[in-house]
Amino acid sequence: MLSAVRTLKSSLVDFIEPDFELLDHLFRLDVLNYRQLASVRRKETVYDRNDALLELLSSEDQCVKFLKALQQTGQEHVVNFIKENGGQKQLQSRHNLSVERSTCTQRQTICIQSVSLVVQYVCRLLILSL
Repeated sequence: MLSAVRTLKSSLVDFIEPDFELLDHLFRLDVLNYRQLASVRRKETVYDRNDALLELLSSEDQCVKFLKALQQTGQEHVVNFIKENGGQKQLQSRHNLSVERSTCTQRQTICIQSVSLVVQYVCRLLILSL
């Protein structure tokens, strides 16, 4: 999760809401200590607070707690965004599905061609036996 948070940081700073309970939750979960909490709160804009907060996340354990705090403060959309790696996992899944469908279609075509050849062979045998 830490790598996803780092990768998505420039997007996350735009839509995390730190001021309504998130920072308090992170303090209670021991993600932030008192100095870090005060430092983040002193930042002038929401974007700066988010940037400072995300810079303080330095371990997978902190990221797990961060996701938990986001859920507890009604920011599931942010959790989903991180878990889906900014939508990249969904795009990869769609690509894989497309490849699977293409492979399936190719197999169906081969099966139809094989059945057609068998039918032609059987018809020829029937004609010869007459």
